[in-house]
Amino acid sequence: MKSPPELWELADDPGRMQAWMAGLIGSPGPIPVEVIDRDPERVLAWRANALGGAQARIAIELADGGGFGTAVEITAQHSLPDPGAAIAALEGLLDELGAAERRPYSRG
Repeated sequence: MKSPPELWELADDPGRMQAWMAGLIGSPGPIPVEVIDRDPERVLAWRANALGGAQARIAIELADGGGFGTAVEITAQHSLPDPGAAIAALEGLLDELGAAERRPYSRG
């Protein structure tokens, strides 16, 4: 389980936002994004206008999970006719946010 600050650190990263957006619209490379809403450790939203006229928006909302970690709500909108790539991209985003942190082994 990750806390809101840990999730925020992952989500509020321009490189990740660009990669997640690329996945959403099916682009092979990162897509420049514009952050349109930022309330630290609570809400982050960004949008992009890609070549070919594709438009997309992703929003992540974090909330206390009531003793069960952090609740994460992701909303995405895109102008592409096939939602398959978008669904796969959002599942990947959730997997990345939920993945255990890999920390180097050290003896204390």
